Amino acid sequence: MNSHYSSRHIVGIVKGPGDSGSEYVFITADPQPVRIGEFVYYELSHSPSVTSKSPAGAVHQVLGKITGCRLIEHLPDRMFADYELNPGAVAALIGFTCEPAELYEMTVEVIGEFHRAFGFNNLRRLPLPGAKVYLAEDHLLQEVLNKKKPAMPGAAHIGWLLLREEGAVPIALDVKELVSTHVAILAGTGSGKSYTAGVLVEELLSPKNRAAVLILDPHGEYDTLTQMRGHPAFQGEDGYQPQVKIIRPENVKIRVSSLEFYDILTLLPPMSDRQQAILKKAYDEVRRRSRKHDGHWSTQELIAAVYEVDRVEDEEGNVKQGSSADALAWKLEKMQRSDYFHAYEHLPPKQLFTPGQVTILQMNEIPLEEQQVIATAILRQANHARMNTQKGQVYEGDEQYLPYPVFILIEEAHRFAPAHEPSQCKRVLRTILSEGRKFGLGVGLITQRPGKLDSDVLSQCMSQFILRIVNPVDQESLKHGVEAAGRDLLRELPALSKGQVIIAGPCVNTPVLCRVRQRLTTHGGDTLDAPALWQEYFAEDKQLDRQVATADPAPRPKPQTVGRRSLE
Repeated sequence: MNSHYSSRHIVGIVKGPGDSGSEYVFITADPQPVRIGEFVYYELSHSPSVTSKSPAGAVHQVLGKITGCRLIEHLPDRMFADYELNPGAVAALIGFTCEPAELYEMTVEVIGEFHRAFGFNNLRRLPLPGAKVYLAEDHLLQEVLNKKKPAMPGAAHIGWLLLREEGAVPIALDVKELVSTHVAILAGTGSGKSYTAGVLVEELLSPKNRAAVLILDPHGEYDTLTQMRGHPAFQGEDGYQPQVKIIRPENVKIRVSSLEFYDILTLLPPMSDRQQAILKKAYDEVRRRSRKHDGHWSTQELIAAVYEVDRVEDEEGNVKQGSSADALAWKLEKMQRSDYFHAYEHLPPKQLFTPGQVTILQMNEIPLEEQQVIATAILRQANHARMNTQKGQVYEGDEQYLPYPVFILIEEAHRFAPAHEPSQCKRVLRTILSEGRKFGLGVGLITQRPGKLDSDVLSQCMSQFILRIVNPVDQESLKHGVEAAGRDLLRELPALSKGQVIIAGPCVNTPVLCRVRQRLTTHGGDTLDAPALWQEYFAEDKQLDRQVATADPAPRPKPQTVGRRSLE
């Protein structure tokens, strides 16, 4: 007999269909290897069919996931109320001679069927009563769960199947589906979302993928990715090695003329309706004039236009300066003093995106309102660049020429697409998430508060990485915004440990519980060890250093004098 079949582990016998049309139940006496979330299968032999690709007699494994467990036969409850009693010994006296003496009814959600020659499809056939149920072998799961093998081009080896030994079943994501259908990484504080994002970026920059990636980094915690340079794991046989470009806050430059009217309103203090109307008229005027030249204009030109358009006519027909111009000029001068918005300096797409390069845009020293406008301008510019290049409207040499797909990863996404607040960045993100797939612009959103992230934005991220979330509001938001994960896996969220993640969506064949692999570069967002730092404060050498630093300088000796003459 084939050793594969002789080593299979039978875990139970099918009892019948479950509550839904895609569920069945089986009976087992051994619940240890068939925990909730574990994978099992039964076998199905195909009959001859005109439509089926399988030959007559081909055996398919129909894979399913255990979603429920119920004890149906057990020892009397009274036995467990007496702490001095040995239930096993009593069970033997009353005739229970087999071990264990309990029976369990397990519920299985059918995922689909697999055949080595024809692959995986999601046909959901239910077994007949009496069919044997087997624990899915590691090699079967590796073939069924992953659309690509871990070392293949276009694969991202993110970790290992959680319910099996580490190394037994690698989980490899389909990068094409991941970046084209957008991804959300959702987790509570300290659950490992940034660590998981770091692993994903490592995979995207590996020799098998060589992606063009931009990270919007509000906390400045991704600069450790520079360790990829020269690391042997990232070296290609053709000499490839990934490039890491870090743009510090002082080097962030956004061209004022790339801003829309509502971007400018975000940067300015609150203003009256009349002031907004005058500013809009001035904004339209400077844009109209700039089209005759290079399309660029400055804040100073906008201020001049404000004074031009704010004119009022008195009763005698005399035109004089309006009362709003000075107030608007004062507000615009605040924007003119910003370190980040300039008349001509900016970050064109060709500087931000290159295959085989991750660009990290650090915004950790930039005020929140300016972060939002910077993100809006960059996202809008990248979207227009990909769209215009794809349509053949720009050519090589143009700063808007972007002839390859790109991926943008946004940390603290709820800052840029808040759930219940107006936001220009949210409008741009909605556009990209709905249309970006056909133009090769992928987005990844990372947040620790999915409940504060706009639901429309979240629902358009078809692939999801969901780590431990305890907050009930955030859990509830996932039930509506994340359909692919399924209610059974979402129930596991509070019990997940750091680095354990539910992965769902087009990047895998079925939602899985995964243990994220160890990063090859250092994680830049580790939590500080407060007790250790407090103890270090009292170390003898530290106390001595503080005493030296705070000691008064030695007093200078007073000069001796004789009468009025100094002896110095």
